[in-house]
Amino acid sequence: MSSPTLILTAHGSADPRSAANAREVAATIRRLRPGLDARVAFCEQNAPNLRDVLATVVPGAAVVVPLLLADAYHARVDIPEMIAESGSDARQADVLGEDERLIHVLRQRLEHAGVSRLDPRVGVLVTAVGSSHTQANARTAGVARELTLTTRWTATTAFATGPHPTPAEAAEVLRSGGASRLVIAPWFLAHGRITDRVAAFARSERIPMSSPLGAHRQVAETVLDRFDSVVPARVAA
Repeated sequence: MSSPTLILTAHGSADPRSAANAREVAATIRRLRPGLDARVAFCEQNAPNLRDVLATVVPGAAVVVPLLLADAYHARVDIPEMIAESGSDARQADVLGEDERLIHVLRQRLEHAGVSRLDPRVGVLVTAVGSSHTQANARTAGVARELTLTTRWTATTAFATGPHPTPAEAAEVLRSGGASRLVIAPWFLAHGRITDRVAAFARSERIPMSSPLGAHRQVAETVLDRFDSVVPARVAA
């Protein structure tokens, strides 16, 4: 039996950098697994729309992998509704979540920004999009804890939108805990309007900021892991 089509599905953004990153992740997936039909789709604002892509795939041959970090509204509501509305029998895989490979990339981005793992002065603001889904926020908070493993850093989570703590509040928490060298680690897959707002805060406070996860090989590997976790179930069925 041939492998199903992997439909890498991002939320979509008015910022072209977001869509470009999704396409780069898909290109990396194709390089890692030649012959796999990996396509890109979006929930809104960018083309092609997920419904349109699902219409081009033969029945029983699609796995939708959300290109999302948080298991929140888009993964729980938007994507399932679009699959149902399309009439497709596509299966939906899990979000990328707090995978240890992604946390490794986040740590690597900080090192590329000149932050030493052995510097005990470092306090990291792991800054993410907030959600109305409290469990998703709690899972995101776990990223900060995992990030400090094998380092001498302290870290805490900040939310660029929605719930507290804000980046400013999180910075005060780190300073009060003794951190004298703050740095922002954006828990985002790509640059966009929200990361631009975080970067503006960083500049105003003179806090360095590392890069988002981007189209790193380990991001693509995590997508493939989510895809593979669904494919055996489809074949067995």
